[in-house]
Amino acid sequence: MNASDPTPPAPDEREKLTWEMNGRACRDLAQQIADDGFVPDIILGIARGGLIPAGAIAYALDCKLMISLNVAFYTGIGETLAEPVMLPSLLESSGLHDQKVLVVDDVADSGKTLALVDDFCEHQGRVAEVRNAVIYQKPHTITTPDYCWRTTAKWIDFPWSVEPPVTGAAEKP
Repeated sequence: MNASDPTPPAPDEREKLTWEMNGRACRDLAQQIADDGFVPDIILGIARGGLIPAGAIAYALDCKLMISLNVAFYTGIGETLAEPVMLPSLLESSGLHDQKVLVVDDVADSGKTLALVDDFCEHQGRVAEVRNAVIYQKPHTITTPDYCWRTTAKWIDFPWSVEPPVTGAAEKP
């Protein structure tokens, strides 16, 4: 679906991730990372969708140092900004210097968000190594993640974002 077609996909055209499946996906991703011999010093969760998998993967890998970076890209179902935008952050790139960083997000759809964060880590933070992990990747992504649980072309219903907000929704224009 593209930004010019705002019609949401029918429920049978969606990939549905349950909380239980999310737990399995994160554990499987952590196992892939461990089997590959990559031991991150820092896990960087991309807010908002990557925070839940990042926390689960951090526990599974026994990585105590977690940070987050806010990136805005989606504005609705199938609707995005022209390019992802990094939102103001307290993250100082100097804290990444010479560290092995695992960037975690929920999905590599266009791949632009992962590309933006990878570039930030490599050029601004001068990390020792950066790798990324996602629950899902889309076949058309421009950034192939190092670790991925599944590939799908469908719109994904994540358990943490499928319901509308409980407050403030009626107040927004």
